[in-house]
Amino acid sequence: MTKMMIVDDSMVIRGRIERLCADARLPDLRVVGLAADGAQAVAIAQRERPDLVTMDLTMPNMDGEQCIEALAGLLPETRILVVSALNDKLTALRAIGKGAHGFLHKPFNDDQLVEAMRELMP
Repeated sequence: MTKMMIVDDSMVIRGRIERLCADARLPDLRVVGLAADGAQAVAIAQRERPDLVTMDLTMPNMDGEQCIEALAGLLPETRILVVSALNDKLTALRAIGKGAHGFLHKPFNDDQLVEAMRELMP
């Protein structure tokens, strides 16, 4: 069973990703946490120890880059997929340098998200 956490300040995006987690192409995937900001994400990660995380970059309280660094230090085996509207190469490289494993630009379609998650699942 792969445990997943969804981190995005948009309730619409969190709900969309959560619904996609039930896709038949993602067997044995269970959402263990939904966070609206990085601070919530770190608290949930400490408790639930997710294997896979989708991470927005632009959020209140603790942004995605800070959260990626915190999660990479706390749970180095956790795979992090950045899902962000920021689409410049420097932003993606910075996120990967801090510990992210993949980058998907918003807007995305269902197939793109499922495929990106499949690539990162343990």
